[in-house]
Amino acid sequence: MIAYLILVHRYPNQFKRLFRALYHSANYYLVHVDKRSGIGLQTEIQNFLSGFPNASLLKSENTLWGGYSLIDAELRGIKELLKMGLKWEFFINLSAQDFPLKSQAHIQDFLNRNIGKNFIKVVNQSKFRSDTLSRIQNYTIEFGNRILRIPIKRPYLAGVTPYIGNQWMILSRKFCEFVSYKPEVERFKRFYRHTFIPDEGFFQTVIMNTSYKGTIINDDKRTIDWVPIGTIKLRPRNFTFKDAEFLLASQGFFARKFNEAVDGKILSILESNLCPPTL
Repeated sequence: MIAYLILVHRYPNQFKRLFRALYHSANYYLVHVDKRSGIGLQTEIQNFLSGFPNASLLKSENTLWGGYSLIDAELRGIKELLKMGLKWEFFINLSAQDFPLKSQAHIQDFLNRNIGKNFIKVVNQSKFRSDTLSRIQNYTIEFGNRILRIPIKRPYLAGVTPYIGNQWMILSRKFCEFVSYKPEVERFKRFYRHTFIPDEGFFQTVIMNTSYKGTIINDDKRTIDWVPIGTIKLRPRNFTFKDAEFLLASQGFFARKFNEAVDGKILSILESNLCPPTL
Protein backbone atom coordinates (compact mmCIF):
# COMPACT_ATOMS: atom_id res chain seq x y z
CA MET A 1 0.00 0.00 0.00
CA ILE A 2 1.09 3.54 -0.82
CA ALA A 3 0.06 6.47 1.39
CA TYR A 4 -0.40 9.65 -0.62
CA LEU A 5 -0.51 13.20 0.73
CA ILE A 6 -1.88 15.69 -1.78
CA LEU A 7 -1.51 19.42 -1.15
CA VAL A 8 -4.32 21.52 -2.63
CA HIS A 9 -4.76 25.28 -2.73
CA ARG A 10 -6.74 25.90 -5.95
CA TYR A 11 -8.16 24.27 -9.10
CA PRO A 12 -10.62 21.76 -7.59
CA ASN A 13 -11.53 20.24 -10.96
CA GLN A 14 -7.88 19.62 -11.76
CA PHE A 15 -7.44 18.00 -8.36
CA LYS A 16 -10.33 15.65 -9.12
CA ARG A 17 -8.69 14.61 -12.39
CA LEU A 18 -5.44 13.96 -10.56
CA PHE A 19 -7.19 11.95 -7.86
CA ARG A 20 -9.02 9.75 -10.35
CA ALA A 21 -5.79 9.14 -12.26
CA LEU A 22 -4.04 8.17 -9.00
CA TYR A 23 -6.82 6.15 -7.47
CA HIS A 24 -6.37 2.54 -6.47
CA SER A 25 -8.33 0.69 -3.81
CA ALA A 26 -5.11 -0.69 -2.25
CA ASN A 27 -3.74 2.79 -1.48
CA TYR A 28 -4.68 5.50 1.01
CA TYR A 29 -5.11 9.18 0.18
CA LEU A 30 -4.84 12.08 2.62
CA VAL A 31 -5.58 15.56 1.28
CA HIS A 32 -4.59 18.91 2.77
CA VAL A 33 -6.47 21.98 1.58
CA ASP A 34 -4.77 25.30 2.29
CA LYS A 35 -6.93 27.09 4.86
CA ARG A 36 -6.27 30.36 3.06
CA SER A 37 -8.17 29.01 0.05
CA GLY A 38 -11.47 29.33 1.91
CA ILE A 39 -14.22 27.09 3.20
CA GLY A 40 -15.74 26.71 -0.26
CA LEU A 41 -12.78 24.77 -1.63
CA GLN A 42 -12.51 22.69 1.54
CA THR A 43 -16.19 21.74 1.35
CA GLU A 44 -16.00 20.84 -2.34
CA ILE A 45 -12.97 18.60 -1.81
CA GLN A 46 -14.53 17.00 1.28
CA ASN A 47 -17.73 16.23 -0.60
CA PHE A 48 -15.78 14.71 -3.45
CA LEU A 49 -13.68 12.50 -1.16
CA SER A 50 -16.76 11.24 0.68
CA GLY A 51 -17.26 8.80 -2.17
CA PHE A 52 -13.92 7.10 -1.50
CA PRO A 53 -13.54 5.02 1.71
CA ASN A 54 -9.75 5.09 1.49
CA ALA A 55 -9.44 8.89 1.39
CA SER A 56 -9.80 11.65 3.96
CA LEU A 57 -8.94 15.27 4.71
CA LEU A 58 -6.10 16.42 6.93
CA LYS A 59 -7.04 19.33 9.18
CA SER A 60 -6.59 22.49 7.12
CA GLU A 61 -4.01 25.04 8.18
CA ASN A 62 -2.52 28.05 6.40
CA THR A 63 0.37 27.15 4.11
CA LEU A 64 2.67 29.58 2.39
CA TRP A 65 5.24 28.94 -0.33
CA GLY A 66 8.72 29.43 1.08
CA GLY A 67 7.59 28.93 4.67
CA TYR A 68 7.85 26.15 7.24
CA SER A 69 4.07 25.75 7.11
CA LEU A 70 4.57 23.41 4.13
CA ILE A 71 6.90 21.21 6.18
CA ASP A 72 4.36 21.31 9.00
CA ALA A 73 1.60 20.08 6.69
CA GLU A 74 3.78 17.24 5.47
CA LEU A 75 4.88 16.20 8.96
CA ARG A 76 1.29 16.33 10.20
CA GLY A 77 0.22 14.28 7.22
CA ILE A 78 2.89 11.64 7.80
CA LYS A 79 2.04 11.36 11.49
CA GLU A 80 -1.69 11.14 10.77
CA LEU A 81 -1.09 8.33 8.27
CA LEU A 82 1.04 6.46 10.81
CA LYS A 83 -1.63 6.87 13.51
CA MET A 84 -4.22 5.27 11.26
CA GLY A 85 -2.47 1.93 11.62
CA LEU A 86 -2.63 1.31 7.89
CA LYS A 87 -0.19 -1.18 6.41
CA TRP A 88 1.47 1.17 3.97
CA GLU A 89 5.15 0.93 3.04
CA PHE A 90 5.72 4.20 1.17
CA PHE A 91 4.71 7.82 1.58
CA ILE A 92 4.41 9.99 -1.54
CA ASN A 93 3.69 13.72 -1.48
CA LEU A 94 2.10 15.49 -4.42
CA SER A 95 0.70 18.86 -5.37
CA ALA A 96 -2.73 19.12 -6.94
CA GLN A 97 -0.93 20.46 -10.02
CA ASP A 98 1.06 17.23 -10.48
CA PHE A 99 -0.05 14.29 -12.61
CA PRO A 100 1.02 10.64 -12.84
CA LEU A 101 2.93 9.40 -15.86
CA LYS A 102 2.77 5.74 -14.85
CA SER A 103 -0.13 3.59 -13.71
CA GLN A 104 -0.59 2.70 -10.06
CA ALA A 105 0.07 -0.94 -10.94
CA HIS A 106 3.44 0.06 -12.41
CA ILE A 107 4.34 2.21 -9.40
CA GLN A 108 3.20 -0.42 -6.90
CA ASP A 109 5.18 -3.14 -8.65
CA PHE A 110 8.34 -1.01 -8.61
CA LEU A 111 7.99 -0.05 -4.96
CA ASN A 112 7.22 -3.62 -3.90
CA ARG A 113 10.65 -4.51 -5.28
CA ASN A 114 12.27 -1.65 -3.36
CA ILE A 115 10.83 -1.87 0.16
CA GLY A 116 12.73 0.25 2.65
CA LYS A 117 14.33 2.58 0.11
CA ASN A 118 13.88 6.36 0.01
CA PHE A 119 13.67 8.15 -3.33
CA ILE A 120 14.67 11.75 -2.73
CA LYS A 121 16.92 14.26 -4.51
CA VAL A 122 19.81 15.14 -2.22
CA VAL A 123 23.11 17.02 -2.67
CA ASN A 124 25.52 18.77 -0.33
CA GLN A 125 24.17 22.32 -0.19
CA SER A 126 27.52 23.98 0.49
CA LYS A 127 29.27 22.24 -2.40
CA PHE A 128 26.62 22.11 -5.10
CA ARG A 129 24.03 24.80 -4.23
CA SER A 130 26.09 27.39 -2.37
CA ASP A 131 23.95 30.13 -3.94
CA THR A 132 21.10 28.94 -1.69
CA LEU A 133 22.96 29.09 1.63
CA SER A 134 21.29 32.39 2.57
CA ARG A 135 18.08 30.35 2.94
CA ILE A 136 19.48 28.73 6.08
CA GLN A 137 21.82 31.51 7.21
CA ASN A 138 19.28 34.33 7.46
CA TYR A 139 16.56 34.25 10.09
CA THR A 140 13.13 33.88 8.50
CA ILE A 141 9.68 34.48 9.97
CA GLU A 142 6.39 33.35 8.47
CA PHE A 143 4.00 36.16 9.32
CA GLY A 144 0.44 35.99 8.04
CA ASN A 145 0.65 35.89 4.24
CA ARG A 146 4.25 37.08 4.17
CA ILE A 147 7.73 35.65 4.55
CA LEU A 148 10.01 38.04 6.41
CA ARG A 149 13.71 37.40 5.77
CA ILE A 150 15.99 39.18 8.22
CA PRO A 151 19.48 39.68 6.70
CA ILE A 152 21.28 38.74 9.90
CA LYS A 153 23.29 35.54 9.69
CA ARG A 154 22.99 32.97 12.45
CA PRO A 155 25.11 29.89 13.17
CA TYR A 156 24.05 26.65 11.56
CA LEU A 157 23.35 23.45 13.48
CA ALA A 158 26.55 22.23 15.15
CA GLY A 159 28.04 19.13 13.55
CA VAL A 160 25.50 19.11 10.72
CA THR A 161 26.09 19.31 6.96
CA PRO A 162 23.23 21.04 5.11
CA TYR A 163 21.69 19.17 2.20
CA ILE A 164 19.20 20.29 -0.41
CA GLY A 165 17.09 18.79 -3.15
CA ASN A 166 13.43 18.98 -4.05
CA GLN A 167 10.16 19.15 -2.11
CA TRP A 168 8.78 16.02 -3.78
CA MET A 169 9.80 12.57 -2.55
CA ILE A 170 8.96 8.94 -1.95
CA LEU A 171 9.78 7.97 1.64
CA SER A 172 9.90 4.57 3.31
CA ARG A 173 7.65 3.90 6.28
CA LYS A 174 10.76 3.37 8.41
CA PHE A 175 12.01 6.89 7.72
CA CYS A 176 8.52 8.33 8.23
CA GLU A 177 8.44 6.75 11.69
CA PHE A 178 11.93 8.08 12.37
CA VAL A 179 11.20 11.69 11.38
CA SER A 180 7.91 11.64 13.31
CA TYR A 181 9.03 10.18 16.63
CA LYS A 182 12.79 10.31 17.14
CA PRO A 183 13.80 13.05 19.66
CA GLU A 184 17.01 13.81 17.74
CA VAL A 185 14.92 15.25 14.89
CA GLU A 186 13.44 17.98 17.09
CA ARG A 187 16.41 20.34 16.79
CA PHE A 188 16.13 20.17 12.98
CA LYS A 189 12.46 21.10 13.23
CA ARG A 190 13.23 24.05 15.50
CA PHE A 191 16.00 25.36 13.25
CA TYR A 192 14.28 24.90 9.89
CA ARG A 193 11.14 26.59 11.20
CA HIS A 194 13.01 29.86 10.64
CA THR A 195 14.58 29.20 7.25
CA PHE A 196 13.49 30.08 3.71
CA ILE A 197 12.11 27.35 1.43
CA PRO A 198 12.79 24.64 4.04
CA ASP A 199 10.74 22.10 2.07
CA GLU A 200 13.75 21.66 -0.24
CA GLY A 201 16.23 20.95 2.55
CA PHE A 202 14.65 19.75 5.78
CA PHE A 203 14.04 16.10 4.92
CA GLN A 204 17.33 15.85 3.03
CA THR A 205 19.31 17.23 5.97
CA VAL A 206 17.57 14.98 8.49
CA ILE A 207 18.05 11.82 6.45
CA MET A 208 21.76 12.54 5.94
CA ASN A 209 22.72 13.79 9.43
CA THR A 210 21.00 11.56 11.94
CA SER A 211 21.24 7.99 13.20
CA TYR A 212 18.70 6.87 10.60
CA LYS A 213 20.01 3.90 8.65
CA GLY A 214 18.35 3.29 5.34
CA THR A 215 18.92 3.24 1.60
CA ILE A 216 18.74 6.60 -0.17
CA ILE A 217 18.25 6.75 -3.93
CA ASN A 218 19.10 10.17 -5.39
CA ASP A 219 16.03 10.18 -7.63
CA ASP A 220 12.58 11.50 -6.71
CA LYS A 221 10.87 9.90 -9.74
CA ARG A 222 9.57 13.29 -10.88
CA THR A 223 9.75 14.93 -14.29
CA ILE A 224 10.07 18.71 -13.96
CA ASP A 225 11.26 21.36 -16.40
CA TRP A 226 12.87 24.06 -14.29
CA VAL A 227 13.00 27.47 -15.95
CA PRO A 228 14.14 30.90 -14.70
CA ILE A 229 11.29 33.18 -13.68
CA GLY A 230 11.59 36.62 -12.07
CA THR A 231 13.69 36.98 -8.95
CA ILE A 232 13.34 33.27 -8.10
CA LYS A 233 16.00 31.50 -10.11
CA LEU A 234 13.96 28.47 -11.11
CA ARG A 235 10.31 27.53 -11.21
CA PRO A 236 8.63 24.49 -12.80
CA ARG A 237 7.24 25.25 -16.24
CA ASN A 238 3.64 24.35 -17.04
CA PHE A 239 3.59 21.41 -19.45
CA THR A 240 1.36 21.61 -22.54
CA PHE A 241 0.23 19.20 -25.26
CA LYS A 242 3.47 20.00 -27.11
CA ASP A 243 5.29 18.12 -24.33
CA ALA A 244 3.24 14.94 -24.77
CA GLU A 245 5.92 12.90 -26.52
CA PHE A 246 8.53 13.94 -23.95
CA LEU A 247 6.28 13.09 -21.01
CA LEU A 248 5.11 9.76 -22.37
CA ALA A 249 8.73 8.71 -22.88
CA SER A 250 9.80 9.85 -19.39
CA GLN A 251 10.91 7.37 -16.74
CA GLY A 252 9.42 9.55 -14.01
CA PHE A 253 6.38 8.37 -12.10
CA PHE A 254 4.90 11.87 -11.83
CA ALA A 255 5.29 15.16 -13.66
CA ARG A 256 5.06 18.72 -12.42
CA LYS A 257 3.40 20.96 -13.20
CA PHE A 258 0.13 21.46 -15.07
CA ASN A 259 -2.49 24.17 -15.30
CA GLU A 260 -5.79 23.11 -16.80
CA ALA A 261 -6.59 26.74 -17.61
CA VAL A 262 -3.41 27.04 -19.67
CA ASP A 263 -3.69 23.66 -21.40
CA GLY A 264 -6.07 20.86 -20.45
CA LYS A 265 -5.33 18.82 -23.57
CA ILE A 266 -2.10 17.44 -22.09
CA LEU A 267 -4.03 16.04 -19.12
CA SER A 268 -6.42 14.27 -21.47
CA ILE A 269 -3.48 12.72 -23.32
CA LEU A 270 -1.95 11.48 -20.07
CA GLU A 271 -5.31 10.16 -18.85
CA SER A 272 -5.72 8.17 -22.05
CA ASN A 273 -2.25 6.73 -21.66
CA LEU A 274 -2.94 5.61 -18.09
CA CYS A 275 -6.33 4.08 -18.94
CA PRO A 276 -7.54 4.23 -15.30
CA PRO A 277 -10.46 2.02 -14.26
CA THR A 278 -13.92 3.57 -14.47
CA LEU A 279 -14.98 4.95 -11.08
